[in-house]
Amino acid sequence: MRERPTFPARLDLSLGQARTQKTALTGVLPQGLGLDSGAVRMNMVGKLVNQGLTDPLVIAAMKNIERHRFVDSALVNQAYKDTSLPIGLGQTISKPSVVARMLELLRHGTAGKLGRVLEVGTGCGYQAAVLSLLANEVYSIERLRGLHDKARGNLRHLHLANLHLLFGDGMLGFASGAPYAGIIAAAGGEAVPHAWVDQLAEGGRLVAPMAAGAGRSGQQALVVIDKTLQGVRQTVFEAVHFVPLKSGIA
Repeated sequence: MRERPTFPARLDLSLGQARTQKTALTGVLPQGLGLDSGAVRMNMVGKLVNQGLTDPLVIAAMKNIERHRFVDSALVNQAYKDTSLPIGLGQTISKPSVVARMLELLRHGTAGKLGRVLEVGTGCGYQAAVLSLLANEVYSIERLRGLHDKARGNLRHLHLANLHLLFGDGMLGFASGAPYAGIIAAAGGEAVPHAWVDQLAEGGRLVAPMAAGAGRSGQQALVVIDKTLQGVRQTVFEAVHFVPLKSGIA
């Protein structure tokens, strides 16, 4: 079932200050105190740049989406550390460095925004929010009703008309929105579901954590799949650790 958020008409980058979508995309940071200060995000992104992040759109998007709004209040002081954090129902919000790495791989040097993108595993909504600044249209699907509802609540302070939140089985993808210029997954399985590859456009790219190989139980690596006129090309990158990819809804 497709559900589209109806949020206020602005991208609110700091408490008590109205911000426009244009401001969000320019990389101009607001002034404020504590976690609402642009300085904390600048510091986080600066560390990512030092680690090798170079994509200017990813850098700008991660500067402007406030990660602390997507974590539980008891963990808010860890929001800008490079660590994964629990978000409930046995799921986590990924490390900022992993989010940035996967988004940079997804864009693979694209000069402007991507076209239509599918995210499998909305979680708390953080990566979906960042994706909304990198693509013309984003479909994000979550199989756990509790997290789907949490993401909607977390995103309420944003006006992201190009972001569509879906509740359903992510392993099936979302055929109604296909074909996709990019597909990104926030959970790792034994293999990339055929539905994802089928829904990927020619010239599109898929980025997902997958099992690192036979006999290596629990080991995962980032896998990139490029769909070309000549067929499908798969490239394996560094080791990662994500929650398991599951079918069905709950």
